[in-house]
Amino acid sequence: MITGNKGEWSEIYALLKLLGDKQLFLGNKEIEKLEGLVYPIIKILRTENNGNFEYSIQDEIILISGHEKILKIPISEFKDKALFLLNTIKENRERTFSVPLIEEFMQSIKCISLKAGSSEKTDITIVVHDHRTNQQPALGFSIKSQLGSPSTLLNAGKTTNFIFRIVDVLLSEQEINQINLINSRSKIRDRVLEIQNKGGVLEFHKTERPIFSNNLILIDSFLPEILSHIVLDFYTCKFSRLTDLVDLIAERNPLGYNIENNHKFYDYKIKRFLTDAALGMMPGQVWSGQYDATGGYLIVKENGDVLCYHIYNRNHFEDYLLNNTKLETASSSKHEFGKIYEKNGQVYLNLNLQIRFIK
Repeated sequence: MITGNKGEWSEIYALLKLLGDKQLFLGNKEIEKLEGLVYPIIKILRTENNGNFEYSIQDEIILISGHEKILKIPISEFKDKALFLLNTIKENRERTFSVPLIEEFMQSIKCISLKAGSSEKTDITIVVHDHRTNQQPALGFSIKSQLGSPSTLLNAGKTTNFIFRIVDVLLSEQEINQINLINSRSKIRDRVLEIQNKGGVLEFHKTERPIFSNNLILIDSFLPEILSHIVLDFYTCKFSRLTDLVDLIAERNPLGYNIENNHKFYDYKIKRFLTDAALGMMPGQVWSGQYDATGGYLIVKENGDVLCYHIYNRNHFEDYLLNNTKLETASSSKHEFGKIYEKNGQVYLNLNLQIRFIK
């Protein structure tokens, strides 16, 4: 019996839904369909543990080929099963669950697992017809679902800690202990504010791990410093959405860019960072600039729509990432941040970066 959570079952739902719809809808930054922009689907490619399979759309029939055996299944079956699975996912209250009717159908279409058998971030590959270029590109996607808990875009770890030096104040050992013992619901934020109330200034020193710093510098040489300002703003202001935090840093312009002609320096650089983080950049691994997901996300919406965001339509993809993400506070004990410490006669505080999608 196959069991999975809502996000995992959403991957099968996306496969069934797209084959039933026969077309791929593009989304905008508000996660709504872009009117008049659709790609007819030629076929969907899926890698299983027992081989590679093609689901080709021909009129009202799906041809499934692999191992030189071809099956023909009416499209109406995919529509019916997609609707049944959507309702089951939405109604289920268990962390993981099985769907026997869908499992039986999966076996009939040579789909034997919830997760596609890929070592990369690509969950599904779709060949579409692009009317504008008259070409049929194969587009790779990672599937993100709004049916379950919001997923992270950038996972927290000691790899995503930013080290700040505390300057302009001399804190006594007793004051440091008092600040570190603050244990309110928003304890990290309250500790930072207490440092500032005592006249302290948090000055960015470096990221905790050089690999993350170098990955950021590869994207943009000023990105470590830009992100340090955004992280510090998150812990000292009321904002958590990235759109608000980017607006805040752009208004302050701490890097002193020439903005007299209204260049969107911070907006542009953060969008590049989010795109690379979405499609392959991992804080703890050397980033080469090569995208794993070959360039996109499929979003399974709560109403069952499946929307496409792809680097193929880069502006829409970047707008979606910026407008639908927020910073959040991860576990400070697990990732070792939020406590003042002394090293080589200097006093420091680590703050952490984690980015999650907004449901």
